[in-house]
Amino acid sequence: MAQLWGGRFTKETDRMVYQFNASIKFDQKLFEQDIEGSIAHVVMLEKQGILSCKEKDDIVKGLTGIRKDVEEGKLLITDEYEDIHSFVEAMLIQRIGDAGKKMHTGRSRNDQVALDMKLYVRGEILHITKALQGLLDTLLHIMEENLTAYMPGFTHLQKAQPTTLAHHMGAYFEMFKRDVLRLQDIYKRMNYCPLGSGAFAGTTYPLDRAYTASLMGFEGPTLNSMDSVADRDYIIEFLSALSVIMMHLSRFSEEIIIWNSNEYRFVEIDDGFSTGSSIMPQKKNPDIAELVRGKTGRVYGALMSMLTTMKGIPLAYNKDMQEDKEVTFDAIETTYHCLVLFNGMLATMKFNYQNMEKSAMNGFTNATDAADYLVNKGVPFRDAHAIIGRLVLYCIEKNSSIDALSIEELKEISPVFEADVYDAISLKTCVEKRLTIGAPGLKAMEEVIRINREFLDENRTKSLGDK
Repeated sequence: MAQLWGGRFTKETDRMVYQFNASIKFDQKLFEQDIEGSIAHVVMLEKQGILSCKEKDDIVKGLTGIRKDVEEGKLLITDEYEDIHSFVEAMLIQRIGDAGKKMHTGRSRNDQVALDMKLYVRGEILHITKALQGLLDTLLHIMEENLTAYMPGFTHLQKAQPTTLAHHMGAYFEMFKRDVLRLQDIYKRMNYCPLGSGAFAGTTYPLDRAYTASLMGFEGPTLNSMDSVADRDYIIEFLSALSVIMMHLSRFSEEIIIWNSNEYRFVEIDDGFSTGSSIMPQKKNPDIAELVRGKTGRVYGALMSMLTTMKGIPLAYNKDMQEDKEVTFDAIETTYHCLVLFNGMLATMKFNYQNMEKSAMNGFTNATDAADYLVNKGVPFRDAHAIIGRLVLYCIEKNSSIDALSIEELKEISPVFEADVYDAISLKTCVEKRLTIGAPGLKAMEEVIRINREFLDENRTKSLGDK
């Protein structure tokens, strides 16, 4: 059992206790970050005169060699070691001798793991952001191509008013745009370096924490060493943001599942993103959408786990915090894969425009506009509302849409109706006369698309990691 402590112990740790305490099976995912942080630390130690130039060079050469050998599969990370920090330090000492024992000067595993996790989460924020930007690209493309693709809009899952596919997709664009902005906000707030905080009370060595922070692209050092090692707020915030992303994906998935049903047939999911039934040969199932919907609970669980873990922990570091890694790693991987697969499904999905438009026509989605027509003819709105209600009831009894009624039938309901009503309640008129920003009208949507295109272009040209 290779471990970094033991001087004051008189007997070896119980094997089950060691295995229960060890984290190497999952924190080896932080290998790259541990090497990066260690290199920055020893470069700073040499700058401050705590290490000689040769010691620094030997350590950096040893660390880069270890990284290269692990990446090439020549060196395996095994559970012989308690954690990734033990593995790296043991390998370094084995390769360069006593100089390797000086690498840990001025730091603790507490601030080391805090740094590793911050570096990892920071990188994964960029990873998730890129996947979100890919989904936003797909959504914007669909919007641009479907400005006049009419469909019913819904409230309470009941057909409400006509809209366009572009407008409907635009609602999801806004959701995922907010997700990008949330991640940017988290990145900026968490981008301060805990290294040099020691176990929790700093160190007597003359470290230059600002220099170490700058070497790794942080805004600066954290300002309280106790909080530095005990802080997992950024993980909770990140998991919260991932949960919101998954909630948005789940809502979208639910609609696609509904639209894909035999009753709606608004969409056809590509064969590459569907599965069949082992017994029913006619089936083509929306499994990706269903799995995304299902995996949302898994990411929620990670957030609840971290909130529960942290709620009763006194300052400063406690071993409970080791529980931050597995759930976070799983939530990140789950969210990323869901984003990529959902985007692939959406990009290859075909829309049945005829069914969408027919559904809007047959669902009385133009009833509000028919009432507005009467109001414009001088009928008080409340009376117009009642007249259209009777008209809809008449259509239901005749299994007809408002548009399909003759002018004689319309006049029987209200003599105010004239021949111009047909143009006034057409889907085209109903949609395109709604021109306020945010509405589905053509001019309004073109302006929104321009704004959203600028948002995507600006986010692509400047990375979060740029100064």
